[in-house]
Amino acid sequence: MIFAASMESKRQQKFSRVLQKELAEVFQRDVSHLVKGAYISITLVRVSPDLGVAKIYLSLLMANQPQEVLEEVRTNTKAIRHALAQRIKNQVRVIPDLIFYLDDSAEYAAHMDKIISGLDIPPPEEDDTETDDNSPR
Repeated sequence: MIFAASMESKRQQKFSRVLQKELAEVFQRDVSHLVKGAYISITLVRVSPDLGVAKIYLSLLMANQPQEVLEEVRTNTKAIRHALAQRIKNQVRVIPDLIFYLDDSAEYAAHMDKIISGLDIPPPEEDDTETDDNSPR
């Protein structure tokens, strides 16, 4: 079954949810000094089938330089992983390697919304000639 191979197993999904919840706590409480006043939201966590690697997608709100914040997070991955380990060590056997990505989907949506709202679209024209069923066409 090729289709099932590409989908995450229940185990991966459950582990992803645990990581998402605990990493949110880590960013909020343990390493908030790293993010320079930005609010980090973990939008998605993808885990490898062996649970050894986690790809974490971050949405950065109120960040003047999102790329700089992401670089700071990446530079401090070891400390973030350690803080995560302290939280989940009794629930899991292996603490996954963490790979951080910027999730710019919200930013993209806001950008598209701005573009669409800026378009000059004329209202639909009213049809002046009303036709009734008896008139010839």
